[in-house]
This record gives sequence, structure tokens and C-alpha cells, in this order.
Amino acid sequence: MTAQNSATLPSAIAVGATSTRRPVVGGTTLAAAGVVTFSLTFPGTAWGLESFGPWSLFGLRCLLAGLTAGAFLLALRVPVPVRAHWAGLVVVAGGVVVGFPLLTTLALRTSTTSHAAVVVGLLPLTTAIVSSLRTGARPSRRFWAAAVAGAVVVLAFTVAQSGGSLSGGDAFLFGALLVCAAGYTEGGRLARLMPGWQVIAWALVLCLPIGLLGSALGLAHEPVRLTWHGVAGLVWVAVGSSFLGLYIWYRGMAEIGAARASQLQLAQPLLTLLWSVLLLGERLSPAAPVAACAVLLCIAVTQRPERTART
Repeated sequence: MTAQNSATLPSAIAVGATSTRRPVVGGTTLAAAGVVTFSLTFPGTAWGLESFGPWSLFGLRCLLAGLTAGAFLLALRVPVPVRAHWAGLVVVAGGVVVGFPLLTTLALRTSTTSHAAVVVGLLPLTTAIVSSLRTGARPSRRFWAAAVAGAVVVLAFTVAQSGGSLSGGDAFLFGALLVCAAGYTEGGRLARLMPGWQVIAWALVLCLPIGLLGSALGLAHEPVRLTWHGVAGLVWVAVGSSFLGLYIWYRGMAEIGAARASQLQLAQPLLTLLWSVLLLGERLSPAAPVAACAVLLCIAVTQRPERTART
């Protein structure tokens, strides 16, 4: 029996519906841990840009993450995925491993981490929409109302926090939003067919040539000023965000569904803002506690068990 077959989840697991309460709690915990990990990505990227140029940082991030994933796959002798999974893995690689990191890194050249959190504020709702279209899942009206309300609260807060104006990096941020939603949705689907860590591991391995080329070109044309912050930021976005975080995130999505898991990301911008204060010295608005309470209420509504329409 292959690793993929031994880890296939029962078909009863779907968006908003599970057979027992234990998998829901476990899946929610895993997805929430992934969100905490992701909330450190923007501060880690900002740190990394202290030592590396945007193209160097992106290339090294892909290269280190791919090498880490490849080492795990080789050490555990994981079989190559079946042909039917490769198209989905390409989507995950293009959206989560290449598209989102590259576009957000380019955006953070001109945007603060607090302003960049706007893209994460829209990501949960976008992922829920893409997931619904891709998988045919039909969350309830209550779910959609809470999801929209949460997105509005997060957007209003983050836009006000960043001064209420658009930045030069917003085109990159909104592009990152779209490709990441597609990658999350496809990865969540694949994580029900094969172990979640293998989904992201194979996607990272697929991007090794891109990481190698990006590193070579970036390091040849961009200055490098090694600092403790810069190296720590690179290591975190390569191993923490790109491998560990995505592993537990996809595993959680496999249990509770992409739509419900995505709504936990409503807390991500607020966590990112908190890290930006603690790690980068940015200022936090007094409205943050109010926004946090409103977001937590919306998350609680979207995580309530519900019956969904079957297709």
C-alpha cells in the first residue's frame, strides 16, 4: 500500500461537515496553528529584505524550502505522486510557492507590513469563493454572511491602519490574493487524497529550478548585506512559512474543508499587525482590540457545525 492510499481520508469529510466532532476540533487546531505561522511571513519578509534584494530573497526562499522538502521526501522514501495529482501540484506550486511569495516580496519594497495585511484580509473570502466554485461545496447563508462581515471588518481596520490610501505595491498584493486562493483551494483538495505535507513538499520540489535560477540571478545583480535579522527572516519564510506552516495548514483543511479553514485567516492580519509592532516597531491603532473582538465573533460563526448541500 502506498503512502497516498494509507492517508486517504473518508469521502464524508467535506466543507462544513464531518462525521465526528474530534476531527473538526483537530482540523481547526491545525489550521489555526498554520494561521499563526503565516502571520509571521510579512515581518519575516521585511527582515529578509534588510539583507537581500527582492529577487534574491524570493529565489533563496524557494531554493531552501525545496531542498528541505526534498530531504524529507528522500529520507522517508516517499513514492512519486500518481499522474492525476501533478496538475493540481502545479497549481499549488504556482500559487503558493511562487506567485504569493514573489508578489508580496515585490510589494513590500514600497508597502508596510500593516498595509500589506490588506491582501490577507481579503484572502479568506476569496478562498471560500474559489473553493466553492472548484469543489461544489455549498456553505450556508450564515457562513457567507459571517465571512463577508469578517472581511469588511478586517479591510476597514487595515486600510485605516495604513492611512486609508493605496500604495504602489497594491497591484502586486491583489495579484498575490488571486493566485494564493487558487493554490490554497487546490492544495486543500489534494490533501484529502494524499498526506498534506506531501502536497506542499512536492510543490516545493517542483519549484527547485526556479529557486536555483532566481537565487543565481538575484545574488549576481543585487547587493547582499548579511545581518542577523536578514538571515533569520530568510530562514523563517523558507522553512517556517513555506514548509512547516503549509504542512499543518493543508492537513487542517483536509479535515474541515477549505472554506471553513480559510475563515480562520480573518485573524491573520491582526496577528501580523501585532508582530509588526513587536518585531518591526510599527504603531498599532487603539481600534485593534475592537476589531479583534469583531473578527473573533465572525470566526466563531463560520466554525459552527452546519449541514451543507451535497452535489
